[in-house]
Amino acid sequence: MKVTAEHGENREVTLTIEVEQAKLEKATDGAAKRISGRINIPGFRKGKAPRKIVENFVGKDAILQEAFEGVAQQAFEDALTEQDMEPVTRPEIDIVTLEEGKNVVFTAKFTQRPEVTLGDYKGLTVEKPEVTVSDEDIDRQIEGMRQHQGTLVDAPADAEVKKDDFVTLDFEGFVDGEAFEGGKGEDYPLQIGSGSFIPGFEDQLIGAKIGEEREVNVTFPEEYHAENLKGKPAMFKCTIRSIKSRELPELNDEFAKKASKFETLAELREDIRKNLQAGAERQAETERRTKAIDMATDNCTMEIPPVMVENRITAMIQEMAMRLEQQGMSLEQYLQYAGLDMARIRDEYRETAEKNVRTDLMLEEVAKAEGIQVEGRDLDQEVYAMALSYGATPKQVQKIIKEQGRVSDLAATVLRKKTAQFIVDNITA
Repeated sequence: MKVTAEHGENREVTLTIEVEQAKLEKATDGAAKRISGRINIPGFRKGKAPRKIVENFVGKDAILQEAFEGVAQQAFEDALTEQDMEPVTRPEIDIVTLEEGKNVVFTAKFTQRPEVTLGDYKGLTVEKPEVTVSDEDIDRQIEGMRQHQGTLVDAPADAEVKKDDFVTLDFEGFVDGEAFEGGKGEDYPLQIGSGSFIPGFEDQLIGAKIGEEREVNVTFPEEYHAENLKGKPAMFKCTIRSIKSRELPELNDEFAKKASKFETLAELREDIRKNLQAGAERQAETERRTKAIDMATDNCTMEIPPVMVENRITAMIQEMAMRLEQQGMSLEQYLQYAGLDMARIRDEYRETAEKNVRTDLMLEEVAKAEGIQVEGRDLDQEVYAMALSYGATPKQVQKIIKEQGRVSDLAATVLRKKTAQFIVDNITA
């Protein structure tokens, strides 16, 4: 086999590969047999027709093409080993010569993995943030519980709307004096101060009484989902139909008994303090871990081919589409509702995608330098964790991974996680 390499911009490589005709001849026999196993040839059982019969039935070109696919795949893999190259894109294969009695010649164009020069990744100095839980933090948590335990009561007939009240209202919106589609509602429930409506809308209802009609003037945000309303000033005619306020329980031991498993308010506060402290410490450790990985990545030198970033953006969009489908919404519906297009989504993801690619390349290079490998128990632990998060069994997760051909992806993910932990374990402070 002969291999020549032509290097282009952005780590693009074109290999010209020449394979001896003897290998094609051998592969042709196997190709004819495989084809005969897939088709019905009168007078022969599947897979039993002689090569000449198969040639007459499907043509020589079909057999040569089948044979080429196997020869090219193996030759390409051998060429990568010979040239010490690692592709990050699927190769574009073009046939130069494919004839009986002649050597096979084809080209394979792909993007090569960038060279990564590691900087410091061991002994990094990353201080753990100091964690403190204040009485105000506990008060906020208890206030949330208190709100949850509250009951809604009708306000007096002469009451005025105030912040946090729950109201029902009729409204109709106008732009340039004309009512617009979707701008009308009757007995619509709204909590004042929730931010559910356009900025400024809810504040203008404060002070209104039941039965009172008010004009509310607002401007639709520039990023509003309806294209015809973006940035437009609007006037809404509103009438308050009812007002309810939340009646909150007193903060005492009785409240603690009703809202929790504790007998006293003091015990409840202490439990909240412990939980907030534990959560804050976990968050602090996560931040410390992230800083260490970011530092190790920033200490690297590499030039990332644009195609790697674009491919990562595509993967991120596919993940978003899957999450949306689980919520009963298509990607197209989301884009329409949010007033976005695919080009803008890709631009918004680009910075994160590039950072993720850089981090992955750094981790893969550190794994090579330190001889970090994935073992069977590592994969088992990852599958178990995935099963817990998906509410499935490990066997179900393993089956899906195999069916989707993602075993190598799983191993790569686990390797990066092990390597990240290695960097964190080697922090000096």
